[in-house]
Amino acid sequence: MAVKKQSFEQSMARLEEIVRTLERGECDLDASLKLFEEGAKLARTCHDMLDKAEQKVTLLLDQQTGEEVPFEGEE
Repeated sequence: MAVKKQSFEQSMARLEEIVRTLERGECDLDASLKLFEEGAKLARTCHDMLDKAEQKVTLLLDQQTGEEVPFEGEE
């Protein structure tokens, strides 16, 4: 069975839930490690989604203006 890909918002919500659970410190070591692993994967997935969105915006702006417009904080 195929696994449904979560949206960015769903992934972030789950990541926040994992953080809250780990911060409470109520899980045993094994459960904490599993949650940490899931959280690390979600963080990587969210980062990848943001990178792709940034690339798409840059491409769209480049096509529209004929030049690349840097994001805030970039030089």
